[in-house]
Amino acid sequence: MDGFLNIHKAAGWTSHDVVAKVRNLLKVSKVGHAGTLDPQATGVLPICLGKATKLAEFLLHTDKKYRVVMKLGVATDTQDAHGQVLRRAETNGITPELVERVLKSFVGRIQQIPPMYSAIKVKGQPLYKMARKGQVIDRLAREVTIYALDVLEMREDEVTFDVVCSHGTYIRTLCADVGEQLGVGAHCLRLERRRCGPFRIEDAVTLEELEAALVQDKHYRMVYSPGVVLGHLPELVIRSERAERALHGAPLGQQDVQGPKETFKKGDLFRVVTPDIGLVALARALMGSLELQPNPTRDPLFKIEKVLVESLKVKGRTYTTV
Repeated sequence: MDGFLNIHKAAGWTSHDVVAKVRNLLKVSKVGHAGTLDPQATGVLPICLGKATKLAEFLLHTDKKYRVVMKLGVATDTQDAHGQVLRRAETNGITPELVERVLKSFVGRIQQIPPMYSAIKVKGQPLYKMARKGQVIDRLAREVTIYALDVLEMREDEVTFDVVCSHGTYIRTLCADVGEQLGVGAHCLRLERRRCGPFRIEDAVTLEELEAALVQDKHYRMVYSPGVVLGHLPELVIRSERAERALHGAPLGQQDVQGPKETFKKGDLFRVVTPDIGLVALARALMGSLELQPNPTRDPLFKIEKVLVESLKVKGRTYTTV
């Protein structure tokens, strides 16, 4: 079985727990996930099955949407509700208008220092293991992007907001930084991921629903094909006679492809398709469309990032990957 599941993770489950449960239910050897959720966080967890595990890395870098409940006036060492309280402060003077203004100031490109309680490795050791020993290690700030942030409500010292952000953004750290700006401290009380790339929470299924569908032999209806999941990427149609180049990972020039019709920039990712088979590979642009020569050349224009098929038959001839 190859494809993706959109699992609605419950609180208390690690992402690894969900992978192990799906592997046991579906009896699939290759199972992975595309984007870790903290154990107490809920919501969308994309699960990759079979050959689709090759595509996990491309989903990891998609933007995410979260619904956050932030607790003002309490700062913790883990930046969530499960750590030790570092300080408490009164929040009587904190108005909804002030909270929204401070939150909105974080929209755009920002610098974040990853929390000690995270899976980031320093000299081969996860930070959270050091944190549990009471160690605090200097961490380099990372640039992340907050694309949108909307405050939904504020009840006493709890603020609910939606945020759309780039890969690598720590929502716990966002809450802690907002609390520092307000001067009262804060932590992430509850977190729900509502979107991860093309996967939406409205379409997510629980593990219980997956298990029930499996009993009725209807679980296959919950599996998304790679072509559907990657449908948001622009399409690059490869000429049939050039299929062998793509399957051997050779770069493609203008003469090897049809399109793309839209403008693109260096580094953009494309679906490589053939009229006969469909999706066969992923490729990345080596230059932008504005840099192209008026007359098509065979100079490398697209680099094959991932070959997704083992063999391809075009006009009676079979091509296989190396």
